[in-house]
Amino acid sequence: MAELPKRAQQVAVASVIGAVAGLALTGHRGWRQALAGALAGAAGLGAVEAAARALQRPDEIPALWARIAMSGALAAPAGWTAGVAGAGPAPVGTVAGAAAGALGLRPQKVALGPVVGAAAGLAFAARGARDASTSRLQAGAAAAGAAATAVAGFRVVSALLFRDPQVSLLASQVPAENVPFVVPRGSRTRYVGTGYLADLAATLGGEYTADVADIGIVASLDELAGPGFDPRTADPLVREFYEHTTRFTLDIVPEWRLWVRPGYLLYLTLLARPLGQASVPMNQRAAQRGVRSRIDTVTGAPDAPAVIRGWIRSYADTGDPIYVGIYTTYRHEGRGYVSVGFPLPQASFTATLEPRARPGGGLILDSRGGTVQSGHYLTYIDPATAGLTVLAVHGFAERLDVYTGDDGELRAEHAFAVFGIPFLVLHYRIHRKPGR
Repeated sequence: MAELPKRAQQVAVASVIGAVAGLALTGHRGWRQALAGALAGAAGLGAVEAAARALQRPDEIPALWARIAMSGALAAPAGWTAGVAGAGPAPVGTVAGAAAGALGLRPQKVALGPVVGAAAGLAFAARGARDASTSRLQAGAAAAGAAATAVAGFRVVSALLFRDPQVSLLASQVPAENVPFVVPRGSRTRYVGTGYLADLAATLGGEYTADVADIGIVASLDELAGPGFDPRTADPLVREFYEHTTRFTLDIVPEWRLWVRPGYLLYLTLLARPLGQASVPMNQRAAQRGVRSRIDTVTGAPDAPAVIRGWIRSYADTGDPIYVGIYTTYRHEGRGYVSVGFPLPQASFTATLEPRARPGGGLILDSRGGTVQSGHYLTYIDPATAGLTVLAVHGFAERLDVYTGDDGELRAEHAFAVFGIPFLVLHYRIHRKPGR
């Protein structure tokens, strides 16, 4: 019975959205038709929401058909507003489709969105062209129809073409021990930044140590032993880098694919810099500012690992953060893994990487391993209960390849791909610090 009020609230919200959408589509026909349209929209979307919630199982999101109906209803009022302001159905549909495609993240969806949107917009524009006496309200209704059709149509076509899920819900409100492949460390504030470990120590009641002199991102490479990697075969320099990372400096050369640069620049400006997290250099000029690398630790915290290691990289000239990563290792069914958690406000993005031996004594860490443990996970951390809600992000992949070059120096390539399409490789030259 406790679920009824929540479900009733969800249905009520959907009914309001449906009523607004119905009004946007029929408001130009007079008050009787507008009222009928609003009531039909409220009843229709409310019924869809009620059915979807009734069929929804624990740890599942609502059915796709319900999400499509909701997204189309949400697009209608926005399209109406643009139409009343003077925008025609064709541009409104194109923009709506492009926005829906961009939210899909997959490059193929980004390209598909404006195509479907333009087709929907042109269809509504052609119908409106037959009526020379179109009023402002009629123009709004046509734009509302174009926007709703573009978004819903794109999602239907997308579901038919791309059947593999982009995201799946793995767990809802579970304790951290149930999902060992996730690093359950979020940020209490909206800004992560280079002081994150100090704040984490205060939160956990542990001792914070900044810039530890001689420490690695893992305690021992032996923790990664498994069927695909025997630590005894690792090059001594590779082992030293992982176990004593602070003995080394890193020079970075980013290699971005041209198609992703505009989107990444937008992400960098609107998200990464305000968050103080995941601000990879955009080009070689940015990388030449120099990178400062340090490892901070939290020790002695109750109900936490003995040592929490945070590898923090920042620009040498300004101290602005590049990224803050919490490095952990764990074992599952005789195999070791590296999990890197990137704290976010009340959340964490985790890359769990499976080790594999590289010819010549190198080490490969790959998110596309041979087990279900490896992958990428987005986790919401409930501030009241500390329960974790975990989503698996299937479309993202990365591979870190660390090896000794022919000249005896350490090298690394860190490659990223989205839905099988490479978009970034970070090339590292790793040097021992003077006196080390």
